[in-house]
Amino acid sequence: MQLPTTREDHRIAWLAALAIAVHILEAAIPSPLPGVKPGLANVITVLVLMLFGWRMAVWVTLLRVLAGSLVIGTFLSPTFLLSAAGAGCSLAVLGLAHRLAGARLSPLGLCVLAALAHMTGQFLLAWWLFIPHPALLKLLPVLLSFSLVFGLVSGTIAAMMYQQVSRSP
Repeated sequence: MQLPTTREDHRIAWLAALAIAVHILEAAIPSPLPGVKPGLANVITVLVLMLFGWRMAVWVTLLRVLAGSLVIGTFLSPTFLLSAAGAGCSLAVLGLAHRLAGARLSPLGLCVLAALAHMTGQFLLAWWLFIPHPALLKLLPVLLSFSLVFGLVSGTIAAMMYQQVSRSP
């Protein structure tokens, strides 16, 4: 049995594979704090959102989280749940921002919003499921500060890549 595929299916597969590769490479980077990663796979999500729309960005992100966790070996672990919660919040904020602001919001702005939403989603899930203790709130400003810095870094990368892609025929 063969399933017919479209050009969009192939594009999603290629972009998801790229996002998965970045996700796996990023997992090898040592973390300054538990849960703090640069979020470079977010660059792919933001570029897909800007170039192909929210629906395709959702597919690429869901495939990245699922397949990346299977490859790394974190599927259905707390790490997977935190990653999925962060990705879900990030996608929700990106979708809302893209719908409200459209092209007026740059890749840098989208990456910063996505990074802050991702960390907020992870933090809320960690609070709700794992560590419902008031002391955890003391970490929130530090985690959001890291998110802001990494969002600026990934946003700068996304902006440069978007500029290059926009210029090519």
